[in-house]
Amino acid sequence: MRPVRQEPPPDPRTSINAWTVGLAGGLIEGAPIRLAAEMALVVDDGDNLHVLPVVTRGPTENVNSLLYLRGIDAAIINSDALDEYKTQVPDIQHRLAYVLNLFPSELHVFVRPEIASLNDLAGKKVNFNTMGPAAAYSGPLIFSRLGLDVEKMFIPHQVALEQMRKGEIAAVVFITSKPVDAFLRGRWDPGFKFLPVPYGSKLEDYYLPAALDATDYPNLIKPGEHVATIAVPTALVAFNWPTNSNRFARVARFVEYLFSRIDRLQASGFDPKWKSINLAATVPGLARFPAAQAWLDGHAGASQASQ
Repeated sequence: MRPVRQEPPPDPRTSINAWTVGLAGGLIEGAPIRLAAEMALVVDDGDNLHVLPVVTRGPTENVNSLLYLRGIDAAIINSDALDEYKTQVPDIQHRLAYVLNLFPSELHVFVRPEIASLNDLAGKKVNFNTMGPAAAYSGPLIFSRLGLDVEKMFIPHQVALEQMRKGEIAAVVFITSKPVDAFLRGRWDPGFKFLPVPYGSKLEDYYLPAALDATDYPNLIKPGEHVATIAVPTALVAFNWPTNSNRFARVARFVEYLFSRIDRLQASGFDPKWKSINLAATVPGLARFPAAQAWLDGHAGASQASQ
């Protein structure tokens, strides 16, 4: 009797890499890396899918990681980060595609009592937080688009808010999901307020209209009042791999698992932002990743249920 031929055991280097997706998250203390870790937990399927969240320098730098860093297939970015790459990567909008609009980061322009409008900030000190968070990149970009020439500062917001109370700084700019604890829990003298930021043609390529109201900041905004502002979409994007490539297949499987298990992320124990996710929401400036669009086309009811 011939001995039964035994197949060699699979090479662990092959199996562990076959269905691994590298996901650039963000700074260790930020919401993006937390969302990346939660996605990785929910979609994990052993050798069939392994998402590897990566701590990075932040959602703005993540565009660079997605374009050039080996092993990165997807990333969480702020949509306006694409503006920086228009010159060096003219086809940037074809090289990347969005999977999911994760959450909006609202622009908060908080000012002292003597400041009545955005134009009053011209030439004055405005803090955009330390380098790295969204405000430090998106804030100056938005101000530039609006034609506001201010004295930009990049110090911790906690320090800037104290200097603002003393009259040393005219305004602080936060770009993050509302409500912000510093405004929600802080006590402010009469006159401290949020300035309205109008949404118009100068901002419509990457931003979305938004508003702040009394339900967000009851100690700063009167009931029934709304402060118009804009929001920077924070999105899950993927490199636009050729559809017949292994890397495309990996991301497509990630999309399938993520979209079909979105209800698990909306359960208790995960970040509350998942509960407001709309799978069908768009991201200004980018096309949707083909596998994500195909899933939505075949699951219209599911995408509506996530709204």
